Amino acid sequence: MAYVAPVAVETPAIKQAIRQVLVVDDSRLQRRILAASLKKWGFQITEASSGDEALQICHDSPPDLVLSDWMMPGMSGPEFCRYFRDMQRDSYGYFILLTSKSNKSEIACGLDAGADDFLTKPVNAGELRARIAAGERILRMERELTEKNRLVKSPLDTIQALYDSLDRDLIEAKKLQQSLVSDRYRDFGTAEVSMLLRSSGHVGGDLVGMYPISETRIGLYGIDVSGHGISSALMTARLAGYLSGAAPEQNVGLRRLPDGSYEPRPPRETIAALNELFLNEIATELYFTLLLADVDLETGRVVMAQAGHPYPAVQRADGTVESVGSGGLPVGLIPGATFEDFEMTLRPGDRLMIHSDGVVECATQDGVLLDDEGLAAILGDLRHTRGLACLESLIWKLTEFAGDDHFTDDVSAILLEMKSSPLIG
Repeated sequence: MAYVAPVAVETPAIKQAIRQVLVVDDSRLQRRILAASLKKWGFQITEASSGDEALQICHDSPPDLVLSDWMMPGMSGPEFCRYFRDMQRDSYGYFILLTSKSNKSEIACGLDAGADDFLTKPVNAGELRARIAAGERILRMERELTEKNRLVKSPLDTIQALYDSLDRDLIEAKKLQQSLVSDRYRDFGTAEVSMLLRSSGHVGGDLVGMYPISETRIGLYGIDVSGHGISSALMTARLAGYLSGAAPEQNVGLRRLPDGSYEPRPPRETIAALNELFLNEIATELYFTLLLADVDLETGRVVMAQAGHPYPAVQRADGTVESVGSGGLPVGLIPGATFEDFEMTLRPGDRLMIHSDGVVECATQDGVLLDDEGLAAILGDLRHTRGLACLESLIWKLTEFAGDDHFTDDVSAILLEMKSSPLIG
């Protein structure tokens, strides 16, 4: 249904913006002369003989219009005007000074005190009516604007309440998404695994995780769902179930054997199964990239399949860094897509980083990307920094490179480090 903007209704208070008029003059005759004309024009009149008396009236019943003499015993007209302007009011009050002064500096003094207009004494009735009409036009516009603001404020308050509620929900959603990465660090004796997940917003489309295959083998995965925000975050939650470490019967990467145990599928078959599952059972325009690894913690043999995910980085014990991989299509784009396994061996002291494109596509203010070479340089600098400390230092390095710690894309990574000796903690 189309949105219809609220229409400000011209209430009687808006239509006749000036009703109450306060006449302030120490001359009773002058007050009577002015009051006679004002009553004839339909205004309600209150009179005051001094500035002090006028202030009390303004406190008790704020007038729409004040006609005040300049020269009065005690408080002058400009002084009274200053006090009048300092008073708290629900709406604007129009102020006209009555004076015989015509000097520009004195008129400037009156304007500086807060007066809106001037009338020269003796007051001409026609000119007074014209000045009041001008003041009424200004007050009518002010009150129409106030009424429109009132009408707009209600839906704005509703929108703000909805935004605050959504913001609270997103904060809780971020906690839930972060909880998908339950083990940020695991020590397997011969190797260590550390994981990083940092969303560019409250929630994001990146996910990293691992699941047990056997006592000596684990599965590692890095996922990057297209887009950002809630829909991408919901998809990562669903994908986490398909690669669950807590529920092997739901894990697409594992195949149940007749004796009730599980054996791993080759990574290429797991990704192909996810591709068909995604296209056939999940009606969405989203797709995702994936790097899936089967790691033998005893031998260091790693079998991987890549589906559009960035090339993983391998840092050897001597500090050299190389990118490995076979590319591949993202998951959820083409039915029947096939994927390839590739393998490598990590020796003691080597490490493997599986990362999202938020790392290598981190850009400077001028739009220069970090790329694989830049990541290799960072890993070179962090050669002796291990585990979670290495991943935290990676964030610092990306912040320094980008010149900003608010990244435009989610950043995630898994760091698999083979120990130099099983005895080394």
